[in-house]
Amino acid sequence: MSELAVVILATDDEHRQISTMLVDGTGIARTAQSLRDYPVGASDPIIRRVHDAKPDVVLVHIPTDNAAAAIRAIELFHNENPKYGIFAVGSLSHPHNIVNAMRAGAREFLDWPTTSTQLVEAFARLISSQRKANVQGVRGKVYSVINAKGGSGATTIAVNTALALQSTTGTTALVDMAPLGHTALHLNLKPTFTVNDAIRNLHRLDSSLMEGYMSRHDCGLHVLAAGMEPLSLDSSISDFARLFDLLTAQYKQVVIDISSRLDSTTKVICELSDLVMLVAQADVASLWSASKVQSYLSSGVSKDKIRLVLNRFRKIRGFDQDDVETTTNTKVLWQVPNQYEIVATSIDRGVPLSNQNHSEIARSFVGLASLLTHGETAQKGKPFSIFR
Repeated sequence: MSELAVVILATDDEHRQISTMLVDGTGIARTAQSLRDYPVGASDPIIRRVHDAKPDVVLVHIPTDNAAAAIRAIELFHNENPKYGIFAVGSLSHPHNIVNAMRAGAREFLDWPTTSTQLVEAFARLISSQRKANVQGVRGKVYSVINAKGGSGATTIAVNTALALQSTTGTTALVDMAPLGHTALHLNLKPTFTVNDAIRNLHRLDSSLMEGYMSRHDCGLHVLAAGMEPLSLDSSISDFARLFDLLTAQYKQVVIDISSRLDSTTKVICELSDLVMLVAQADVASLWSASKVQSYLSSGVSKDKIRLVLNRFRKIRGFDQDDVETTTNTKVLWQVPNQYEIVATSIDRGVPLSNQNHSEIARSFVGLASLLTHGETAQKGKPFSIFR
């Protein structure tokens, strides 16, 4: 394996010197350039200097007193060349900086001070994911599903949406991030490994190990099940970006079942998602709860990516879609018909609704999957519009 070329950016002289020593000490990388300033715009000469160095990795230190400049630099480098392996280095005690850096284009966030061993592992993950991306091409999309209140049906929506996506596009993963997840139960799976195992082994996780942690449904859907005990990951916020990076490099579609989890982890998951489906029912208590959850999430998540999915719909006289959207301050994405007995039987038997393609609700999930994969054009032929 040829040496990786690394460009280091840090305003602190000591940080640059230590980073250079660590990079050169890995044995698989060399420092191509070390710069003390961050670029401030697309035409900044620093951008050209970095480009001319032809780096495989751009290592950007994020100082706590000037994080915005460093994150802006990451964004500029990512826009200049999305193929750069951008590593952010900074304090793990500032989760907001971690999320912003990853969303700006960083592939890794390493704690400072780091070590040559941690750099070697990060370089290995970069090489592995690049190889996988070269085979699969475009990175996958992440759809998170969360309840407005307990029992709204987020897990049912997540499971059956994932099954429909697998059926229509293939290469889909379902990840259970609920405190006590039930996705495996819905699919009659008995997982050997869980999301807890993936999180605990992120330091050595690659595409092969990720696939080994997955349970496989007969239809081809890969499921990263919830653990046997409540999942608590608030101290591992930076790991989610790493986990999502691996998932989206390996799968076209990733569905995350958050269920009724509401904490800082939820906000990070939603912020890293392409779409957040907020599941509610068309009753006063559920819609009131939806407005509160939307308000909670939108303090850290773009409001534009939060959409309402109405489950078990029952029409309320004199209350239409505009009223629902006004009440919840959220646009309606989809409506799922009320066929509670069919759903309950499906869960009890572990038989997916997709196996009952003659049912109205099964066709509804196919329509939702089509909307997610084809965008607004799918809405023209949308089979279910409960407010018409």
